Amino acid sequence: MKKLTSTLLAAATIASALAADTAINALKVSGSLDKVTNTSAVWKGAKFSTVTLYPQTTIKMNDKNANELNVDAKAVKAEVAAVYNKSKIAFLIKWPDGTKSVQQSGKTDTYGDGFAVQFASNYSNPAELPYIGMGSAGRQAVIHLQKETAKTYEPNGNGNVGTQVNPNQTDLFDKDLKAFNKTVDSLGNADYERSFVGEGFRSMTEIKDGSSQSSSNMTYVKKGWAGTLSRSLKDEYVDLNAAAIPVAFAVWDGDKLGRNGLKYLTSWTAVVLKKGDDKLVNALHGKIEGDAAKGKESALANGCTGCHQMENADAPNLMGPSLTNIGGYATADYLRESLVNPSAVVVPGYNRNAHSNYAWYNIEDGKRVSTMPDHSWMEKADIDNIVAYLKTLKAEAK
Repeated sequence: MKKLTSTLLAAATIASALAADTAINALKVSGSLDKVTNTSAVWKGAKFSTVTLYPQTTIKMNDKNANELNVDAKAVKAEVAAVYNKSKIAFLIKWPDGTKSVQQSGKTDTYGDGFAVQFASNYSNPAELPYIGMGSAGRQAVIHLQKETAKTYEPNGNGNVGTQVNPNQTDLFDKDLKAFNKTVDSLGNADYERSFVGEGFRSMTEIKDGSSQSSSNMTYVKKGWAGTLSRSLKDEYVDLNAAAIPVAFAVWDGDKLGRNGLKYLTSWTAVVLKKGDDKLVNALHGKIEGDAAKGKESALANGCTGCHQMENADAPNLMGPSLTNIGGYATADYLRESLVNPSAVVVPGYNRNAHSNYAWYNIEDGKRVSTMPDHSWMEKADIDNIVAYLKTLKAEAK
């Protein structure tokens, strides 16, 4: 009986690990989405869906304090709603955070909380979506980022050189000094909102020419954040006029020194605007084929742990990216592609903590070619089993 109970518990654990968040159903509205906040009337009637954001652990940070603060980090549950009208789409994401962290312009050891929403430029083939977080070669992604920052003054790009002078070095006193300080304060900007386009690691480029119109903000309420983003349904980077679109979310925790790649992120999530096309929904939220237990056996037999740290209990291995949370933010199709075509997406390196003799990739004809062996020779069933196992590799939620 004890053995049977253990078997049932193990099966339940695997089933739980494979369970994916559901798709987000967007609500069509008639109101304006030009400037949206978490209290805007457009959210009335919108349905919230739960999404899970997993700690990104692909590459370990070269920051001892940050690594210690994020040891065995848990996944974060967030609530997301989406609305759209004839020309724009908007998202509201709410996530817990016990501390409000603000980026300080005069400090290099503090970081602000933040969030990002990512879109795929081409999603006609759900099996070939961009790599999560920054796109991949030939697969462009657009990322809208909002961070919580303190007011910054000059240089603000407006050429207000007259206000860059320390007030103690002016000849101003009393009312004139107050007027000067008031002018300086009016020039301060606390809104850190940026949009980027990426087509692979180290290709992130900020969009500054106005070709992508968006508006975002974040508000701290009741030990948590509420962030909103509104953007055009169509611009030169993406066309979101479809029955369903893939969207990914990320959040940063400044109190845990979160920045850049030290964040929590979802996998691609289907946002349904109209019924009738289940291709994307099934690809992102459908049943995972394969036997996870057999997949683990195959992964061990084929030497995966020789280069990758697979589970938290495994010793860190710097010969390849860590896969400890890969099942949380990678789609099944991405994992499958990584096995049969490992050079499709290559994580940059070389990892500074790794031995120089163990390069993650080589440069051939100007392109990164992964040193990971091609496993396309394997039977489909074996590949499905390994994918099923890899999808179990993700942290539990708080």
